[in-house]
Amino acid sequence: MNEKETFQPFIPANKVVPEFTATSVILGVILAIVFGAANAYLGLRVGMTVSASIPSAVISMGVIRIILKKDSILENNMVQTIGSAGESLAAGVIFTLPALFMWAQEGLTAKPGILSIIIISLIGGVLGVLFMVPLRVALIVQEHGTLPYPEGTACAEVLLAGEEGGRKIQDRICRPWNCGCL
Repeated sequence: MNEKETFQPFIPANKVVPEFTATSVILGVILAIVFGAANAYLGLRVGMTVSASIPSAVISMGVIRIILKKDSILENNMVQTIGSAGESLAAGVIFTLPALFMWAQEGLTAKPGILSIIIISLIGGVLGVLFMVPLRVALIVQEHGTLPYPEGTACAEVLLAGEEGGRKIQDRICRPWNCGCL
């Protein structure tokens, strides 16, 4: 990735493909809740979280393609993004809110209630979206091919392999990483 590549979207601008559908939002919210809860537990228990991007992408492909018999890479991308956002929000909450409880233990502030936690979480989520919207063009589109995003690249390759029906998964995922999985 030394040379700057020009950004070309996988779906051409003139092609209409369903993306923001009830199916993608509902499935994404379900995955966000499941992965958010799992990451909250894991983070509070052992002090680390795991990414939900690739598991969300794989689960969405299974549900949308196999169970619902629909085929839209953009719907899968929407589900993966919503599922990943739930995990990120949970990580933000579990690594910041314990400080409030420690301050309350020392008598420096009142113990936060459920309403305070919800408001802080909503504000954190909204701020995350508001910061990412303007940064998307600068970091994702303009710097495409310059900045390495290993997890984002892997997730995109999983979605593309699913779009191709899994026929080229070995070429897309296994060979570049030399993992020998297939």
